[in-house]
Amino acid sequence: MIERATRLPDAVLFACTFNCVRSPMAEGMLKHLMGHRIYVDSVGVVPKEINGFMIEVMGEIGIDMSNHKSKGFDELLDSSYDLIISLSPKAQHSAIELTRWMACDVEYWPTMDPSIITGSREVKLDGFRRLRNELMEKIRTRFSPQTAVFPEKT
Repeated sequence: MIERATRLPDAVLFACTFNCVRSPMAEGMLKHLMGHRIYVDSVGVVPKEINGFMIEVMGEIGIDMSNHKSKGFDELLDSSYDLIISLSPKAQHSAIELTRWMACDVEYWPTMDPSIITGSREVKLDGFRRLRNELMEKIRTRFSPQTAVFPEKT
């Protein structure tokens, strides 16, 4: 279970395997929620082209992710993170490797990759919505903003 933070970090990095679905979603939600109060970025172990279903389900809650550019750990512009949240086993391994030379906390939030779902367009979108809603709850709980307004689940 995710614990409520007693103090907000100054900089958060979300990491997943490809930086095309999970970590960009989390980045977009936390930026939407916190504005400029926290520096937020995302990264992948092996960057891949952004997923259109992710863009669509994020747009449903008013967050435009169409300009997100996937990047890898070696492309990070900043290395001064207080918290790295990894969303996949591969990203967790890379996050732990980063902490060998960088002092920061690492949290692991195991999440399913909805891009592996097969079926109709609606079945796939439902998988992306489930991930979005799961991440939204985790972010709300972890960062417990008192004044920010966050869209309700759909």
